Amino acid sequence: MSAFDFDFTAIDGKPMPLKAYEGKVLLVVNVASFCGLTPQYEGLEALSKQYAGQGLVVIGVPANDFGAQEPGTEAEIHTFCKTKFAVDFPMTSKEPVVGPAAHPFYQWALAELGADAAPKWNFHKYLVGRDGKVMSFGSRTAPQAPELVGAIEAALKG
Repeated sequence: MSAFDFDFTAIDGKPMPLKAYEGKVLLVVNVASFCGLTPQYEGLEALSKQYAGQGLVVIGVPANDFGAQEPGTEAEIHTFCKTKFAVDFPMTSKEPVVGPAAHPFYQWALAELGADAAPKWNFHKYLVGRDGKVMSFGSRTAPQAPELVGAIEAALKG
């Protein structure tokens, strides 16, 4: 199995199979509108714009698992992201990302990487290479952090 075997629902309710992004590099991030890390949206959008032409797709996964910091509806989340941060990258419907109810993608990532790679807060990042293999970056790893940008650039080359 690879990351491209999973399906999400887009924030607008349409199907969002990751297979549609096969051959691309994905940065899958659990996001929240009312978190101290919410300004990371700006950096995620910058990464999306900078590397989209090389094959990077940033995917935001709204989650209310940590501190109830994503209480809104999909429509409210979408409006917030567009108006506050001009987010243009794909967003999924609101999903649990931890525990037994976690979205299957998150359960798979945990099985692949182990318990230490589970999201511990909002804005945890999973980088998926073109081959479907996954790497994990914690919430406090800023979108422009050298270790994340370096991993993205390596994944885009490989």
